[in-house]
Amino acid sequence: MAINNAATLYKGTKVNTATPAELTLMLYEGAIKFCNIAILGFEQNDYEKVNNNIIKVQNIITELRATLDFKYPTAKDFDVVYEYIGSLLVQANIKKDLELVNQALDQIREMRDLWKEIMKQNHMYVN
Repeated sequence: MAINNAATLYKGTKVNTATPAELTLMLYEGAIKFCNIAILGFEQNDYEKVNNNIIKVQNIITELRATLDFKYPTAKDFDVVYEYIGSLLVQANIKKDLELVNQALDQIREMRDLWKEIMKQNHMYVN
């Protein structure tokens, strides 16, 4: 119990002290995590797990879209990709299609890797 409380406190502190760029990276990581849990749900024929975790990823993608600053030209490009990922997730959930979840996961990983590169180039990330 104490370990769970410590972990929760650490996560809360990490989120509260993170920069906007780090928060974006955390959102990508969360989306990847929930895609992987949805994939596990497919493997277990647990479609409630699939549905719940796809919805979590959709919510993260919605949040990523909401935080775009359109004064930067690249925001439009990010928005197009987020819209595509969102449509993949909707179709994956409706059709219960594992391949569509995998396609969304690939896109999210590419966006995360791109974001890490942007952070490195702007000295916002060391890893």
